[in-house]
Amino acid sequence: MSIYLDSAIAAEAEAARELGWVKGITTNPTLLAKSDLPVQTIFKRLTELTTGPVFYQLITSDFNEMVAEGRAAFELIGHQTVLKIPASLVGFQVVTRLSSEIPCAVTAIYSAAQAAVSQEAGAKYAIAYVNRATKLLGDGVALVREMASVLAGSNTEILAASIKSPQEAVASLQAGAHHLTLPLAMLQSLTTHEFSAQTIDEFAKNGRGIF
Repeated sequence: MSIYLDSAIAAEAEAARELGWVKGITTNPTLLAKSDLPVQTIFKRLTELTTGPVFYQLITSDFNEMVAEGRAAFELIGHQTVLKIPASLVGFQVVTRLSSEIPCAVTAIYSAAQAAVSQEAGAKYAIAYVNRATKLLGDGVALVREMASVLAGSNTEILAASIKSPQEAVASLQAGAHHLTLPLAMLQSLTTHEFSAQTIDEFAKNGRGIF
């Protein structure tokens, strides 16, 4: 299992690096639009702030343009590149073309059928928007469970995104997600619990140690 930061902000990537257990960074066009920096500058900085994968999502929609954009992203990001390619008829064609050259993730999956095609096309990851799927389909965790059943025994791993609470994160993992990607605030929230804080306070007040 790996947990990734979902952000295109260098300061957040630096904070995630300081946590020590965040394994990479995912981005998308909306996250990139939150920065005033050129995209090339953003990715140069992000690759300096993690040794793990850095995900770039294609924004073009024509097959040839998508292939060219994917290769341009690889030239920019290098060996850390994972291409996020939207789940669509042409998107799956692009995955089939590029997956032997560059690791690919199919994003915006809302059905187990799309997960099955992701595997056949050679995708390394199948991305489910859990909370958004709950809003649109009724149960995003059930979608993850259905995807896990279809992908069992394959080389395609499930990356759960659009996570709005620690409970939703855990439920996604229990349903079969292999990885999570979370905003910085959500990463930080995974580490805390009110009873942990109470217990720590009790040790501090009543215990002894080296210092």
